[in-house]
Amino acid sequence: MYGKATVVAGVFAAAALLSACAQSPKSGAATVSHAKRIVTLMPSFAEDLCALGAGSQLVGVSEYSESATCARGKPRVANFAAVDVERIIALRPDAVVAIPAQRVLTAPLRRTGIATAYMPDDSYGDIFTDIRQLGAISGRPRQAANVIAALQQRTQDLRRSEHFAYRPRVFVLLQAQPIWTVGPQSYISTLLQLAGARNAVVALPRPYAQYSAEALLRLQPDAIVAGGDTGLGGLLDREPWRSLRAVREKRVFILADPDVLERPGPNYNEGLSWLIEHLRPLTARS
Repeated sequence: MYGKATVVAGVFAAAALLSACAQSPKSGAATVSHAKRIVTLMPSFAEDLCALGAGSQLVGVSEYSESATCARGKPRVANFAAVDVERIIALRPDAVVAIPAQRVLTAPLRRTGIATAYMPDDSYGDIFTDIRQLGAISGRPRQAANVIAALQQRTQDLRRSEHFAYRPRVFVLLQAQPIWTVGPQSYISTLLQLAGARNAVVALPRPYAQYSAEALLRLQPDAIVAGGDTGLGGLLDREPWRSLRAVREKRVFILADPDVLERPGPNYNEGLSWLIEHLRPLTARS
């Protein structure tokens, strides 16, 4: 996920469209290993490689990869709706890493013989599977195992210090106009569970999808979590927001840096920690 409200609807809508047109529903890592030159087409994959210490092997990245320090200054070769095939070919990569929804966009790369790995990044389990697969591709399997172990230990430590007496129903807002949210298949939904809450949305056709104002009014979640880039703060006096109990009772939590929650990479514990801290008044009540 790119994690920018200005493009988030385009990201998810494009992904849905491309998924419907994909050549195969299956995904998998490329067979290449010890790749010396790697191009990533999602920001989270660049963050994974940085966490593995493989920054020197990263030669091309997608838009919004700046949060990965080792990706700064690298050529940008993709955004949420397009892939610059010619520029990628010019970089002479040993491997390109993409999500399954990008199969159509990357078909020309496969025809040239460039190894392309397709790794889903929707679920919580995908975070660790992707790190493990990128460890194999970059020739750093031991580092991948160490990163995964450290991340999972940090998650356990965060949860061990908490007591959840009540699990509030939380609506996660990705974009306000139109409304986009997360479904139970999303890794963000799992983060809510780890933070002692529940996703208020129990049925959604995809991990991320548009949601109607009417459905939100019927839902009446206990709380709302939104990125600061959604602009929700300026809409709370308008419908449907002003008719929500969560708004009237001031249970709206705005995340200054949405990427720590919206991006399924090695920084997910920052998002989990933020959720635990801000939802604590609700999860601690009896």
